Amino acid sequence: MTTTRGLVVPTAGGGDVLEVREVDLAPPAPGEVQVKVAAVGVNFVDVYQREGIYPMKLPFVLGNEGAGTVTALGEGVTDLAVGDRVAWGQGLGSAADVVNRAADSLVPVPDGLDLETAAAAMLQGMTAHYLITSVWDVKAGDTALVHAAAGGVGQLLVQLITARGASVVATAGSPAKLEIARRLGAQHTIDYSTFAEPADLAKAVREANGGRGVDVAYDGVGRATFDASLLSLRPRGLMVLFGGASGQVPPLDLQRLNRLGSLVVTRPALGAFVATRDELLGRGRDVLSWLADGTITLAIGGRYRFDEVADAYAALEGRQTSGKLLLIP
Repeated sequence: MTTTRGLVVPTAGGGDVLEVREVDLAPPAPGEVQVKVAAVGVNFVDVYQREGIYPMKLPFVLGNEGAGTVTALGEGVTDLAVGDRVAWGQGLGSAADVVNRAADSLVPVPDGLDLETAAAAMLQGMTAHYLITSVWDVKAGDTALVHAAAGGVGQLLVQLITARGASVVATAGSPAKLEIARRLGAQHTIDYSTFAEPADLAKAVREANGGRGVDVAYDGVGRATFDASLLSLRPRGLMVLFGGASGQVPPLDLQRLNRLGSLVVTRPALGAFVATRDELLGRGRDVLSWLADGTITLAIGGRYRFDEVADAYAALEGRQTSGKLLLIP
């Protein structure tokens, strides 16, 4: 048994509860590899776990996404070697200098792609992948509403939706963020911070789409935009709530879906869409290869040392970010 430095959540709470501590690190168990971590992704799932929205056994090491280099193999691991570069999108305890990961949870990082970009891409990249392929199979002629279009998932959604020949109505909270969405291919951009009422924002979305409701709304903002998303949909449209950056959405009266035109609402999570090794590899390899060959780009919005972790999550939770935030061990 050795030790490594990790970001520990000793009790549920805000960013100020996080502590950098020495934590025990065993040799990799059968089926595991040990990885020297190059970068850790900063995500809202970390916030939900830290705050206790997702109940966790305390204390625990923060972080679910990262990339690094394999330094040791556990018994029975045959498809990886020491020195291989790997990335993962789901693995609690990722915010440490060195971690043990299940070999079958890792995706090889292709040559030509740096480890920081790989770490930044896994959770949000695979999320965008399943949102536009499995939750709603985006096709040419569709119109999608993408909230927080300058954020990590938002930027990827804009690029992937437009690459499929569909149109994007993008929202963000400042002119600078709207310019990012336009540069990535959004046909229409709306500053949602200028609308006090959901109906007014929805009216602007419909006007941008020629008066017609959108086919699908991708909403990772949650409480602040949920009602506007519903009101922006065409009859039988799909509301995809995949996060709650502004807070959790209150319980929904299902009769509203009837009155608004037989709408459908879903609250998906990545785990259900990478439930098998084949599905994980398929999505992960697609995302990393698209980044490596330039099909899509991903902006790093900030890099933080472990001792700056509270600042990283304050920026994320304050919706002050453009692009993906990373922790660098």
